[in-house]
Amino acid sequence: MCTRLRRLVVLCSLVIFACGLFGASFSSTAHASSGAGTTSFFTFTNFAGSRPFAVYTPVNYQLSEVVPLVVVLHGCLQTPADIAAGTQMNQLADQKRFIVVYPQQTAFFNSSECWNWFLPIDQARGNGEPSIIAGITQSVEQSTSLWTINSHRVYVTGISAGAAMSVIMGATYPDIYAAIGVHSGTEYQASTSAFTAASVLSFGGPSPTQQGQAAFNAMGSRARVVPTIVFHGDSDTVVNPVNGDQVVQQWMKTDSLASGGSFNASFSSPSSTVNGQVTGGHSFTVRKWNDNNGNEVEEYWVVHGMGHAWSGGSSAGSFTDPQGPSATQAMYSFFVNHPKP
Repeated sequence: MCTRLRRLVVLCSLVIFACGLFGASFSSTAHASSGAGTTSFFTFTNFAGSRPFAVYTPVNYQLSEVVPLVVVLHGCLQTPADIAAGTQMNQLADQKRFIVVYPQQTAFFNSSECWNWFLPIDQARGNGEPSIIAGITQSVEQSTSLWTINSHRVYVTGISAGAAMSVIMGATYPDIYAAIGVHSGTEYQASTSAFTAASVLSFGGPSPTQQGQAAFNAMGSRARVVPTIVFHGDSDTVVNPVNGDQVVQQWMKTDSLASGGSFNASFSSPSSTVNGQVTGGHSFTVRKWNDNNGNEVEEYWVVHGMGHAWSGGSSAGSFTDPQGPSATQAMYSFFVNHPKP
């Protein structure tokens, strides 16, 4: 039996997989072709609830391949299929050889299908949506009959509400995620209620120094430096660009505390600054901050003239701007350069 057919048989016959995380489970519901590889659909359940998720396996994948895992969190009014089409992450996975996981928020839990990044229960380890997303991640890692995941190369990224949740995942599960990507998102605990969320999107959140300490506290005994790459359009009218600045500054404080003093960056004094221009598209500025040993820890792309959209994305998906530099390529490059110690 060919490898791909054998994998599909396993996927279709998998009814319940016990992953050992708070008595959680996931079930296989279907599979479908997506691009050159295969997209399979599951449902994860734990004490906090159930969420669907999709897993993209690149073309001609073999179990003998030990590969990275990238978790992609969609924004409001999006689905896994939508963000997959917009980011073109699956096509990159075919080229670079990694597994992509797309957790899905549903209208039952948020009428706009946004991740609830602004609720305290969804901002802490072992609670709410973070426990579900972490559970999905670990269930894929532990499903060794389907994939062989390099546990040192597990990453999470997202856009908008998904980006805000990526920040939360980095703070609450630094033992799982080696690095995080944040596209048009907000700092950790930028809002702690639905009533203040709109104000944060328009004007920014609390002091990033204060929130950096909060994120470090959320890490607890698992505290470690979490490398972070941030993208934001400076013409974003949905999530004010000040939020991008705050995400970078928050993680500077968090990583400074977690580093034991080896990372003490200043937002106003990056280690390097590069200006670029997409042919026929947007100009952009990339700033990077290194630790005392010259290792990059933070990276910040500001795309000039871009609104609330995935930079360099495909018009096949929503909330994309094909005229920006490729956030998908930049995030992947950043991720592979930052394995978990």
